[in-house]
Amino acid sequence: MTSGGFLLLVAILIFIAILVTKVGARFGVPSLLLFLLLGMLLGPDGLGLESVDYETAQHFGHLAMTVILFTAGLQTSVKETTPVMRPGFLLSSVGIILTILFTGGLILLCFKGSFHYTVLGPFLLAAILSPTDSHTVHSILHGKRLRLREGLAPMIDLESGSNDPMGLSITLILVQILSNAQLASRPGAALLTGFGLLLLQIAVGTAVGLAVGYGARWLLDKIKLSGSTLNAIFLLSIGLFANGLADLLHGNDLLAIYIAGLQISNRANLRGRKEVNSFFDGITWLMQLAMFLMLGLLARPTRMLPMLLPAVAIALILFFVARPASVLLTLLPFKKFSFRAKIFTSWVGIKGTGPILFTLFPVVAGVEGAADILNIVFVITLLSLLLQGMTLLPMAKALHLSYEEDPRTETFGMEIPEEMGMLRDHTVTEDDLAMGSTLRDLALPHGIRVVMVRRGERFLVPHGSMSLEVGDRLVIIMGESDD
Repeated sequence: MTSGGFLLLVAILIFIAILVTKVGARFGVPSLLLFLLLGMLLGPDGLGLESVDYETAQHFGHLAMTVILFTAGLQTSVKETTPVMRPGFLLSSVGIILTILFTGGLILLCFKGSFHYTVLGPFLLAAILSPTDSHTVHSILHGKRLRLREGLAPMIDLESGSNDPMGLSITLILVQILSNAQLASRPGAALLTGFGLLLLQIAVGTAVGLAVGYGARWLLDKIKLSGSTLNAIFLLSIGLFANGLADLLHGNDLLAIYIAGLQISNRANLRGRKEVNSFFDGITWLMQLAMFLMLGLLARPTRMLPMLLPAVAIALILFFVARPASVLLTLLPFKKFSFRAKIFTSWVGIKGTGPILFTLFPVVAGVEGAADILNIVFVITLLSLLLQGMTLLPMAKALHLSYEEDPRTETFGMEIPEEMGMLRDHTVTEDDLAMGSTLRDLALPHGIRVVMVRRGERFLVPHGSMSLEVGDRLVIIMGESDD
């Protein structure tokens, strides 16, 4: 294919992806499911488009994952997550370990002898399936403008955004063990070695993330870049640096980049925050699209069919036994969460980017049974996006855990430092003009000022004698005043 033909194909795929995303949003179908199905349709068992090799897919997928996790860190508010930080991080660490133990143990019990696995094989499959897809969860919960009771939204965002590093670490450790015949034949010694490696990776990844995040705060104060676009690109380079440095030091690179993003977002003086977030939203969407199309091209439905029944059985174990049991045990000390809130949290364990990417590591390493794992993970991911992804909102409503979000504030691109106050919008009604039609007649409360008026497509500078009309959009600032 010529370079022009390749670019034409890319343009057509992006156009189709945008269309299917709109259709999916209308019917409540997760966009990642549609991207994956589109890739499968175009692949060798569909229209016959040749797929990339597994190693290339693994490298690109890892790059995409770093960008996605860095974006998750940048968009996580410490202020909002502080009340739920303990349960959130426990779910993404202890909860992941419990999910792996429960899922792997039940697979070993129910399918002993069915696959060419060693005793650790089922736990490798469980580790691959353990993460929750943060992008899908965020797009479903926030895209439909619903708010969750009991502080569930920030806890779920925190858990889904921070559990990939733990899942990846355990997956890579098990891949190393199963690739080493001597270690694989001694499960006890292998697990002890793996536990030490896990602690080392977490410690190094955390240290690198904190150090790079702190250094980024200093750099952002010293280097005054013109324009939010340069700021966003500069931040992306910092995130990739944190990832690469952690990997070089044998630490958890995904944990490092997530912590660095968290530090930068909540500690640094980040100028043009709204534009920076928009930049990372766009690049994350593009990465998700490209990765799922590519992974869809790797999927071979003809090879997945023989694994269909075992995959469905494992999915039922994961969705209805292992994940709920791990969530209930992890959140047992936290009495502020009701039983129905814990059940809903367990149902939010949607599979997506992580499992399909993680399953490429044993394939590339040549682990025995990796082909079976790949096909099983594809089926379970499709089932999760279809079953859990499409029922998340009805589940929240059925459990009486959701209520409609307040209308989003429209500030028309304006942004102010947080210490100055909050921007809000208001549409002028007939009742507002009952005491007079000028801005002065509104008699705004103390500490509230109008900073802009939008009338149709026009933007007007407000003043006290300005005559207002019904339907005018006012952007107001709420903060302290010295008068």
